[in-house]
Amino acid sequence: MWELTKQFRFEAAHTLKGTTFGEASEEIHGHSFRAEVTVRGTPDPATGMVVDLGLLQRAIEEVRLMLDHKFLNKIEALGTPTLENLSRFVWERLAHIGKLTRVSIHRDSCNESCTYYGPQT
Repeated sequence: MWELTKQFRFEAAHTLKGTTFGEASEEIHGHSFRAEVTVRGTPDPATGMVVDLGLLQRAIEEVRLMLDHKFLNKIEALGTPTLENLSRFVWERLAHIGKLTRVSIHRDSCNESCTYYGPQT
């Protein structure tokens, strides 16, 4: 069994109301985010790859463009723009690739990250 992880970065702004961070989080502020998308499986005998990296890259780029240099509060499908919701949002847009194991979103400047493992069945 193999795991393959691809990363991408995006810059975005948001506000978070009702947290213990108070006014600082309620003001518009931005972060540099790093996302990791991990797939798991056995390489295809014909290609030698767990997933076609070209297809994965194209799908990731579509998601990156939805988030990069955006005000996250305006993305309705995201909900409250937390790390938790960002990781779920990315998962939902990449689930069609198949073999998705986890999506992690990092805010390295804050030493924070959140990993989503998909719906539990």
